[in-house]
Amino acid sequence: MGGKPGNMQKGTVRGENVADKTEKTNSMRLLESKKVPYSVHRYSAERLSAEEVAALVDKPPEQVFKTLVVVPPRGKALLAIVPANHELDLKKLAQAAGEKKVQMATQKEAESLTGLQVGGISALALTHKGFRVFLDASARSQQTILVSAGQRGIQLELGPDDLARVTNAQVADIARPVGEE
Repeated sequence: MGGKPGNMQKGTVRGENVADKTEKTNSMRLLESKKVPYSVHRYSAERLSAEEVAALVDKPPEQVFKTLVVVPPRGKALLAIVPANHELDLKKLAQAAGEKKVQMATQKEAESLTGLQVGGISALALTHKGFRVFLDASARSQQTILVSAGQRGIQLELGPDDLARVTNAQVADIARPVGEE
C-alpha cells in the first residue's frame, strides 16, 4: 500500500556517504517545497544497473525503481518508472498511453531528450519539462520506493503515492518480470 512513509525525515542520509551530505538536487528542493517526506541514499556515481543500485543501498530490487525514456511514433517522449527487477512491457505502456506502439529511446536519445545522464534520469527532476509519466502499479505494494534524484549516485526514498502526485504520474500495470513475455 502506498501512503505516508513512516519514519522518514526530510534529507536523512542513509547508505554509504560518497558525496557531500549538504548537496541538494532540484528533486530534493521540489519535494521539500511540496512538504513530501523523503530520505536520501548515496552511493558511487558510476553507471550501474538498477539491481546493482538496490544491492548498494541495501534495498530489495522490487523497491528500487528505474526511470526509462520511451518514444511514441509522434509527440513527446514518455517516462516509465518500473522496478529494478522488472522490464518495461512496451505493449502495456502503449495501451496505457493511448498509443499504437512505443519504443525504448537509445541512451543517446534519452540523454538528449531529458538533459540527464542515463542512471540519473528522474521524473522528479523533469516535472517542468512536460513529460507524461507512468508509474508501474507494483509501486503501490511498497510503503516506500527509491527513485533517482536526477543524478547518478543519489536515490530518493519516498511514498509511491507522493511520487505519483508530485510527478502527475498515471499508475498502470506496465512492467513484467525480466524474461517473461
